[in-house]
Amino acid sequence: MAENTTNTCRICLLKIGETERYYSLNKDNELMLQSKLLDFLPEIDLNITPKPIACNRCTITIEEIYEFKQLGIQTEITIRNLRQQAAVKEFLDENIKAEPSDLKIFSDDYLEINTDVPACIEEPSTTELYPFNYNNYQTSNRTLLTNYEEPFKCNVCDYCGVTKLGLKMHMRKHTGEKPFKCNICDYCSTTKNDLKIHMCRHTGERPFKCNVCDYCSITKPVLKMHMHMHTGKKPFKCNLCDYCSTTKSKLEMHMRKHTGVRPFKCNICDYCSITKWDLKVHMHKHNGEKPFKCDICDYCSTTKSNLKLHMQKHTSVKPFKCNICDYSSITKWVLKIHMHKHTGEKPFKCDICDYCSTTKPKLKMHIHKHTGVRPFKCNICDHCSVTNRDLKLHMRKHTGEKSFKCTICDYCSINKWDLKIHIRRHTGEKPFKCNLCDYCTTTMSQLKTHIQKHTAE
Repeated sequence: MAENTTNTCRICLLKIGETERYYSLNKDNELMLQSKLLDFLPEIDLNITPKPIACNRCTITIEEIYEFKQLGIQTEITIRNLRQQAAVKEFLDENIKAEPSDLKIFSDDYLEINTDVPACIEEPSTTELYPFNYNNYQTSNRTLLTNYEEPFKCNVCDYCGVTKLGLKMHMRKHTGEKPFKCNICDYCSTTKNDLKIHMCRHTGERPFKCNVCDYCSITKPVLKMHMHMHTGKKPFKCNLCDYCSTTKSKLEMHMRKHTGVRPFKCNICDYCSITKWDLKVHMHKHNGEKPFKCDICDYCSTTKSNLKLHMQKHTSVKPFKCNICDYSSITKWVLKIHMHKHTGEKPFKCDICDYCSTTKPKLKMHIHKHTGVRPFKCNICDHCSVTNRDLKLHMRKHTGEKSFKCTICDYCSINKWDLKIHIRRHTGEKPFKCNLCDYCTTTMSQLKTHIQKHTAE
């Protein structure tokens, strides 16, 4: 984006606001605006204006006119290629002949008397016209279209195309050729359009705007997907369950849950994932990388979503609220788990014993009790634990860290739960009550010990 003291568009001569985008016309930048403008408007002299600029609207117009011209040129190339093919010779011969029409012809004697009558009257035709897919031509002879064959065939796969350019672009998939290179980074693409989309990432340009909210996107298909959020439309439906999605790619990922296909495999361990993104997150466990860092504390995360959740702890924002009690949570998922306390629902069941849990991770930890698997190992002693959380608590025994401190006395503990029990000594709270007598206690373990006295009697 160029600097300009006047902030006036060289094309439309309208003032450009301080917050509006504008682009330099002084020399070719990554958008190649000067070349594109002079390509269809050579009469304009940009040298008479110091530091000429174009507003965002005129920039989009220049791009559209340039693309329209390129489309016209490509159409001419396509037609010339079609003319050279023996398969379309008959089609071209028919195309230059007039389609038969039902005309009523009047004699010259009749016209001398009736001067207001035209020489011929065209009557409405009932003949069905069949369109040709590649231009606006229509014909009543359907065989001219159905017998047409795509002449450009790939010698590697089954691809067939209508134009030589289309076949050339297809062949790049086999050869790996990427002739269109970004002059800012190392990105390369097989098509000019893909490079154009990539350049928007450098310029920050998002020409496709939502007419409902402030959302803007680089491409029209992405904007179309965004609009589904406003309309609630989910056109892609699973034929095995009730799942619906806004995009075809999301539906394809969902179908892998039914098929069990996990195409993305870790080259270090046996982990496989449904999506490439999940595999990328998994690889952080091997390399220890946590690229997403909190700018307030030392917290680091493997995913941006986890960092976003962590940031809400600093802001104390808990947007998801329970409609039964005063509970609120950072995420919708945690609120959903909380609701199980009200409904009593425990959807995750162990297939070995009667254990049920409110979450899948809890069930997974429970299964380790049956299998004896303790995957989290201490690198100092022989201790192994079922969960990563238990291992972290164990490590504090080695480090001596007691990060949970009482605000009333000098008590410190390794974990939050021990501190919570300690606080009850100050408050006098005894939430665990015996249903056989008046006994109350601060912990569940003490209540269980007390219950055994009743059962012994």
